[in-house]
Amino acid sequence: MDKLVIEGGKPLSGSIVIQGAKNAALPILAASMLVEGNVTLDQVPNLLDIEVMLNILRDLGCKAEHKNQTVWLDTTGVQSSHIPESLMRQMRSSIFLMGPLLARFGEVTIYQPGGCAIGERKIDLHLRGLMSLGAQIEEEGSRVVCYAKKLRGAEIHLDFPSVGATENIMMAAVLADGLTTISNAAREPEIQDLQNFLNAMGAKIIGAGTDTITIEGVEKLTPCRYPVIPDRIVTGTIMVAAAATRGSVTMHNTCPSHLTSLIHVLRRAGVQITVDGDIIKVGSANRPKSIDRIVTSPYPAFPTDLQSQVMVLLALADGVSIMKETIFEGRFKHVDELCRMGADIRVDLNSAFIRGVPRLYGATVEATDLRAGAALVIAGLAAQGKTVVEQIHHIDRGYDRIETMLEHLGARIKRVSSPVNNLIQP
Repeated sequence: MDKLVIEGGKPLSGSIVIQGAKNAALPILAASMLVEGNVTLDQVPNLLDIEVMLNILRDLGCKAEHKNQTVWLDTTGVQSSHIPESLMRQMRSSIFLMGPLLARFGEVTIYQPGGCAIGERKIDLHLRGLMSLGAQIEEEGSRVVCYAKKLRGAEIHLDFPSVGATENIMMAAVLADGLTTISNAAREPEIQDLQNFLNAMGAKIIGAGTDTITIEGVEKLTPCRYPVIPDRIVTGTIMVAAAATRGSVTMHNTCPSHLTSLIHVLRRAGVQITVDGDIIKVGSANRPKSIDRIVTSPYPAFPTDLQSQVMVLLALADGVSIMKETIFEGRFKHVDELCRMGADIRVDLNSAFIRGVPRLYGATVEATDLRAGAALVIAGLAAQGKTVVEQIHHIDRGYDRIETMLEHLGARIKRVSSPVNNLIQP
């Protein structure tokens, strides 16, 4: 099993180009199943989740090639709408295929998806949305079958602004008869990117990025070539890593408007940030300041996917900070690992109370999920001594060879699959 070995205490320095967004690429790959023909997607990162999705598409009959961050799809051979349980359990985002396959074939068979163990994430909102469009649902254990001769436009209100449910309903509704309105829709940039991709293929969607999305159904879509937006969570991770190591990093190919809440938080912590077009520069030579309260909430508020990374910065801050998690009840599993590195953090229900310490110390820690793993890497970069991060397959789900990216910025980090003693010299 691969591990990351980090010799910490060196500030990050240099420039880097940010990869395309995993959370935009996955629904766009699924949406490609709505059309027959050749679809080309640019800026698609080389990630475990992407490869799982491509393997699912291949199993359905799609021809797929992924090279140099470009994906070529030929969807003409897709005839099956049955997604194997073994593949669905590897990745929760496989749920995105429900809407497109149902719209194209009139039926789809799925199983309860897998993914990171960060809390309960039911698919009820997805199913209710598809039922509103006229689908019939049959459930037997973990197996779910949806079918509809023809989907019909509807007015759909989401009880919670779920990103996945919003995207699934959008994809199903583009080929439905009539007008569909989604109210209390999620507003994430990845939803705007999905709208732009679908519209590039001939869909008629407006409102993504607001809480109301309107979809006018069309008869058919046509293939296109489309670039995926930059990954705001990867951008944010590098920004926090630069601040935690008191370094200076310039990031190219970013969308600063997608990171307004993080930029605000980092500036409150005393981090210097400059923005110029798609370039963000982060620099910090001083110990960060504590922040009295940060609350994770749906976009455009502070993202849950950056909570664990920012907690590392606050663990090194001067003073006491409070982090409240309102999205996933299981997203404080990294706290015990950070405390093993010398952090002073106490969890009470869904709040973490963080008393900053002058420094962290290297230790052997375990990534419990994707973003927790990224946080532990940041902690290792900032800590004194050697840190070993285990279970890094979680990290590979969202970061394209994170060690290569960080080595480019001067980090002393290696991926190893053998005994780690003396593999890195200080």
